[in-house]
Amino acid sequence: MSKWIEQDSAHCLHPFTNFKALNAKGSRVITKAEGIYIFDEDGHKILDGMAGLWCVNLGYSSQPLIDAATEQLKELPYYNLFFQTTHPPAVELSTLLAEVTPEGMNHVFFTGSGSECNDTVLRMVRHYWSSLGKPDKQVVISRNNAYHGSTMAGVSLGGMGFMRAQGGSPLPNIVHIDQPYHFGEGNGQDANEFGLERARQLEQKILEVGEDKVAAFIAEPIQGAGGVIIPPESYWPEIQRICDKYEILLIVDEVICGFGRTGEWFASQTFNIKPDLMCMAKGITSGYLPLGGVMVRDHVAKVLTDADTEFAHGFTYSGHPAACAVAVANIKEMQRLNIVNQVREVTGPYFAKRWSELAAHPLVAQARSKGLVGAIELVKDKSTNERFNKEWDVGTQCREHCFNSGVVLRAVGDTMICSPPLIISKEEIDLLVERAKLALEKTLADVQS
Repeated sequence: MSKWIEQDSAHCLHPFTNFKALNAKGSRVITKAEGIYIFDEDGHKILDGMAGLWCVNLGYSSQPLIDAATEQLKELPYYNLFFQTTHPPAVELSTLLAEVTPEGMNHVFFTGSGSECNDTVLRMVRHYWSSLGKPDKQVVISRNNAYHGSTMAGVSLGGMGFMRAQGGSPLPNIVHIDQPYHFGEGNGQDANEFGLERARQLEQKILEVGEDKVAAFIAEPIQGAGGVIIPPESYWPEIQRICDKYEILLIVDEVICGFGRTGEWFASQTFNIKPDLMCMAKGITSGYLPLGGVMVRDHVAKVLTDADTEFAHGFTYSGHPAACAVAVANIKEMQRLNIVNQVREVTGPYFAKRWSELAAHPLVAQARSKGLVGAIELVKDKSTNERFNKEWDVGTQCREHCFNSGVVLRAVGDTMICSPPLIISKEEIDLLVERAKLALEKTLADVQS
């Protein structure tokens, strides 16, 4: 055991971790990264099929981002946006975001992360309705198996039962409807019929709670941590219709999908969604520094800016100058490299073609993707889609085989998910898929034995 593993076990508490189990095994130590690859302390070169944690869109060696951070740290390493002050990086970034986000979104509230974004929107929508003289509009509707961060508000907005079982969540006035997970919950129903049925649960919940009490609906365009659940084509148009009909705010969580992942700047554009508030983080800086932001549609921003009351909310690192400088460099580099068009026209379609080949494997019942995000469903019996017993923990076994085969994929139960850096080439997609196939073969051997 290396000194890094020993010291990690002695002092570091990891996110979403069974500490006892990890300390018995020891952490995997990542020491450096380059392009779309990470390296462990033993020198193994591993293709990062998860872009860090859905975020390293420009890969690990983008010199313009490194230079932006370095120069900003020399010029102004820190100042805040409190006390009626600002600084050039925050101003430049807010202006640039107004250009690349969906039309009609021209204001941003900066945070340090996606979790902080979702705390912010919870408070912001209630402040919005209170400013309009409707303080009873408090209820936010979300979805089962949604992930919106791990703060108290994030867990409450999310719909993952194992998270909500800890720590006294959920907060009041947050309710949930079912997710549009056709593979797992469609039971042979036509996909678009299923999508309409799940979307119409929103209308049913509004009527059940009372239109005068509902403030907003929040959802990811594609559920990321829930298992890369891509909704049927019928789903989002019906959700949009219902939000418009009842005049409730539509919050779109773009923390994972934003900044090119689906072949548009934002998945809201991919699915023709018109959000009132839009949460962003991760890809905004390609993960080089922590930053998040909530984009606010003009009609909502007008109410907030016209209200003669303080919005009593914010963070020490809201609009951190170095993080904002990196985000500006990140967006400009994406524009220079024409990354979004590349994902839409070249690598996204090629990834879809190669990724779909995994469905031929005996363990895989479905391989789905959108842009450069994908999932495969591992099953015991492809004819019935019967799952493995949870005790087998097949997804975790497959994840370990992926690492040992030189590629990072993530397991969500027995769903394997993939979200590579957006700079990935066709040749690297080939390598990713071949290594995934090798890991599936090793997993199959485990299952058969």
